[in-house]
Amino acid sequence: MSFTVAVDGPAAAGKGTISRAVAAHFGFAHLDTGLLYRAVGARMLAGDKPIDAALALVPEDLDRPELRTAQVAQAASKVAVIAEVRAALVDFQRAFARRAGGAVLDGRDIGTVICPRAQVKLFVTASAEVRAKRRWQELVAAGSENTLAEVLEDVKARDARDMNRSEAPLKPAQDAVLIDTSVLNVEAAVATAIKAIEARR
Repeated sequence: MSFTVAVDGPAAAGKGTISRAVAAHFGFAHLDTGLLYRAVGARMLAGDKPIDAALALVPEDLDRPELRTAQVAQAASKVAVIAEVRAALVDFQRAFARRAGGAVLDGRDIGTVICPRAQVKLFVTASAEVRAKRRWQELVAAGSENTLAEVLEDVKARDARDMNRSEAPLKPAQDAVLIDTSVLNVEAAVATAIKAIEARR
């Protein structure tokens, strides 16, 4: 029997960390849907047309090390506003959500568009300043020379694109449980998510 947990939220809010922890706790499969868009973005940067890249995507594309770079993140945000790209990736995501044994999907429009009937919907957020500092620390650890101000500008620009796009804008589902990681540490945020899921099982 399938059981779907939809986790949405802006970049660097902690939804990936929470999703992985929840999936491990319940033994559910996990899909970071942002990787699909990052993979398309990476192929676009390599010269492919975004729609062609989305249609030709293979699982191996999700394991490429460059998918976590800031350049690919920005490319992913740009291809995600293309309706044909989103349509090409919808079936993959919905099939994953229906798998037996339970599934956790995290992204931008899981609870609102991809899986509107998910048993549990979570919306993980944090202030732009908190998210930018987290992302900046990750980039510095990876050897990047980006300044915190530059990363904050990128985060705000990405938020604007994600929230204002005409196709599947980023917003909480009406029945989503809000988890604000500006004020919660990882353990408390994961505990909140687990409690919400246990209430629906």
